[in-house]
Amino acid sequence: MTAKMPAKQATQPRRALIIVDVQPTFCEGGALAVEGGNAVAQRVAQYASSHRGDYDTIVTTQDWHIDPGRHFTDTPDFVDTWPPHGVAGTPEAELHPALDGLEVDVAVKKGQYSAAYSGFEGVDDKGTSLHRLLVDEGITDIDVIGLAESHCVKDTALDAHARGFRVRVLRDLTAPVSPELGAAARQALTDAGVELATSA
Repeated sequence: MTAKMPAKQATQPRRALIIVDVQPTFCEGGALAVEGGNAVAQRVAQYASSHRGDYDTIVTTQDWHIDPGRHFTDTPDFVDTWPPHGVAGTPEAELHPALDGLEVDVAVKKGQYSAAYSGFEGVDDKGTSLHRLLVDEGITDIDVIGLAESHCVKDTALDAHARGFRVRVLRDLTAPVSPELGAAARQALTDAGVELATSA
């Protein structure tokens, strides 16, 4: 099946930066810490600030779990079930302090009542989907960064690609849950046609 291109096409490429789940819950000291998460947050913040002019739209996503059902458990398998994390309204679920002051155009939250890995499962405060928000902005190209490479970054990038956007993952601005899962994620992205690049 051929993926559909975004409905609204610009004459010139329009690029979005999607900053995936850069939240304390996924950094050292958080409920589901990724090794190097705080360092990724600092690099993401520096990149997004210094390259603001390169992007027509900057997006943040957040895990924002209210009652995600079986996604949470006290006996997680770390595949389909997880310990509580990104609990809505807690400091761990807010954007990482490194992102304070960053000019953001679109903010979406995901996973309120179910598991959600892709940012395209999220909605803004008005309930508008990320896909619709990007199409309305005429976005054609997307760079994906954030946490974690092996899970929500991968799924967000794959979803973006499946929706017809041209997608890059900037590898130095993300980190996986484990080296093995990171390698598997990069293979899946490459196989799907997502470009792996660096912020340089």
